[in-house]
Amino acid sequence: MLPSPRIFRSRWFALLWAAGIIWMAVDVAGFASGDGATPAHAGVTDAVGQPVNAADLAALANALP
Repeated sequence: MLPSPRIFRSRWFALLWAAGIIWMAVDVAGFASGDGATPAHAGVTDAVGQPVNAADLAALANALP
């Protein structure tokens, strides 16, 4: 989603726009630990509050087309 070309007339407005896009991406996706020691789904719970395990994720992946 690009804004109107007017925003890129000023380099400062363009930098602020880019920072907002990055901020939104981090807010939506979150931070990863980066060490690889913990799985991506650690601490995730399902709708009833039970922890999600690898078998649950495999069943979900097989159910999706």
